[in-house]
Parts: sequence; structure tokens; C-alpha cells
Amino acid sequence: MPAYILFGYNNAVAGGLLSLPAWIETFPQLDTSNVMGTQKDRNSRLQGTVVALYTLGCFLGALSCIRIGDTLGRKRTIMLGAGINIIGAILQSSSYSLGQLIVGRLVSGLGFGALTATAPNWQSECSKARHRGSVVLLEGLFISAGLATAAWVTFGMSYSIGGVTWRFPLALSILWSTIVLITTPYMPESPRWLIKKGRIEEAQEVIAALDDMPADSAQVQAEVVEIKDGHLIAGKSSFRDIFCMGDERLFHRACLAVCGQMFQQVSGINALAFYQATIFEGGLGLSAQTSRILSASVFTWQTLCSPIGVLTVDRFGRRKLMMFAAFGMGSCMAIIAGASSQISNTSCVVVAAVFIFMFSLFFPTGFLGLTFLYASEIAPLSVRVPITAMSTVLYTT
Repeated sequence: MPAYILFGYNNAVAGGLLSLPAWIETFPQLDTSNVMGTQKDRNSRLQGTVVALYTLGCFLGALSCIRIGDTLGRKRTIMLGAGINIIGAILQSSSYSLGQLIVGRLVSGLGFGALTATAPNWQSECSKARHRGSVVLLEGLFISAGLATAAWVTFGMSYSIGGVTWRFPLALSILWSTIVLITTPYMPESPRWLIKKGRIEEAQEVIAALDDMPADSAQVQAEVVEIKDGHLIAGKSSFRDIFCMGDERLFHRACLAVCGQMFQQVSGINALAFYQATIFEGGLGLSAQTSRILSASVFTWQTLCSPIGVLTVDRFGRRKLMMFAAFGMGSCMAIIAGASSQISNTSCVVVAAVFIFMFSLFFPTGFLGLTFLYASEIAPLSVRVPITAMSTVLYTT
């Protein structure tokens, strides 16, 4: 839970700080509110670059999991990512120069990319097949809660004065990362990873604990044998096989996993997450405070809509839910684009705002957590870590 709250929080917190007076005073190079002409264009490009550097860090962090994911295991990789994110948050929240802020965002991204590429696998491998869809999609609920938390925190801090208005929101991610660091050692390791590493007795204990049965029970032993047999079949696969078809169609599976994450991002969700308050303020002509309230309300609404996917994913299946959500999001974006082009018309502004809320109904239903679940389920165990890492790389880009 705290890992996914951190996920949402980190994705949204920067967007709510860009127009704060104290932020602009500390980083005048990123000011797009009080400048005009070529200076505004230059600052806008720099602002976009600084915000995107976090995504670059996520890209590199997720990419690193292709190497370290199976070496360290799920728990240690997540703890490493949380620790690196703490360092990045400290650098960002203590920044007095643009250079330090840039380094902090890169470091945070590195840690978070590793965490994001690993947590869905861990959760999926510790879940029973019949409940896996709903359990993994719960991550969407907590991601949305993190987004809402970031929006309400930045709104509340906008009433403060001085550097605390932006330093505190950036530092708050340390709390979620610390919770991840403290609680993860007490969580069970992935039984599939343990069996892959030959640690059969530990895997039996984990499976027994998850099933609430004795370690020597027939059901636990049967599950261990099933996982071992799966490893024997999949053990012939190597990383290079991902780029070949073969009997298991690994390249096809990798493309499906990667495309799912890519489609999630090209839906426009990151533009809304990072710049939602800016869109309400600059694009729709609303006041700064009204924009922040609406932005926080959108994420709160998204959190309330997230259980729809949890309750329907195992009933309707992955593909149908994704297709339904894709149609809904596309329709909403088309209406938002048309309505926001007429900001002098009050009715059009209202329509644009309403369909931003509607987009936030469809997105968590079929795309927020479902693409992570789909990537982890469609990949065979022998290459699950590199395939999900590759899909997360596309997610971050």
C-alpha cells in the first residue's frame, strides 16, 4: 500500500508547486506565470525538462531491474528503490539551486523506477490466481490516493508563506518511502523467486503462511511441485529469447506487455497528473486556488472510482475492461480538446472540466493498475522480470 501511495504522490506533487510564489522565487528560471514572449517560451521548455527528468530517472531505474531484479529478489529491490527515493527527496526538498533540484529529481526517479518495475511482480506472485486481478488492481486505488494526497497537500500548503510551501510537499514522500523500508522486511518474499533460487524450504513456509496451512500439507506441497515444474519448463528461456518467437511466443508476449503500458501513457494521463492545476488555471482561465481545488477533487474522484476496476476485472476479463476504458478515455479527451479551445465561453469551460472528471472515471477502471497486472500475467516466469521491467520502461517514457 505505501509503495503505491508513493507512486501516485511522486507523480503529482511537482505539478502543484509550479505556480507557488516561493517556488518561483527560488527557481526563477522555471517561472512561466510572470514572464512573456521568448522568456516565457524558454522558461516553459526548461520547466518541462526539469519535470521530465524525474521520468528519465524512472526509465533508468526500471531498466536496471533487467539486471538486478532476479539477483536481489523482489523485497531487496523494492527496499533499494525506496532508499534511493529517500535520498532524492532529501535533495529536492533542501534545494537552493536549480542544479540540486535536477539531481534530486533524477535520483528520486532512479529509485522509484526500480520500485515500480518490481512491486507489481511481487504482488502478483504472492497472490492466488482466482484473486490476482482484484488484488493487483487495488494498487490503482492506492495510486489514486497518493495523487489525491499530493494535490490536497499542495493546496493546503499554498496558504503558507515561504519555502515550506514547496519543501514540505517534496519532503513528505520520505514518509512513504520510510514506511516501505520499515515494513518490507516483515513481508513474505515471492515464493516463485525463492524456488527459482533453490530455496525450497523458505518457499514452502511462505506458501503455507499465505494459504494459512501447515508447511507439510498436501496442498502446499502440490503448489511447490507445480511452481518447480513451471521453472523446469521455462528454465530454457534466456533474455535473448524475448526477441524471438519460438513455441512460447516470447516476443509477442513482450510486445503485448510493452504496448499495454505505452497505451496507458499516450492516453494523456501524465499530462493531467503533472499539469492538471496548470491546465485549469492557464488553459481554462480559472483562478489559482480554484484550479488547485478542482485538481485535488479530480484525484479524489479518481480514488473513489478505482474500486470499479477491482470489482469487475475478474468478471469481465482484462481485454474487455481495457477496451471499454480506452473508448471512454478517447471520447473524453476529444471533448476536452474541443471545449478547451473556447475558454472565453463559460459553458465550454464547464464541459471541459466535467470531462476531465469523466476521464478520471475510465482511467482507473481499465488502465491504471490493469496494465501492470497484464504485463506480469502474460510473461512466463523465466523472463517475467525483464519483460515487466521493459514494460515499465515504456510506462515511464
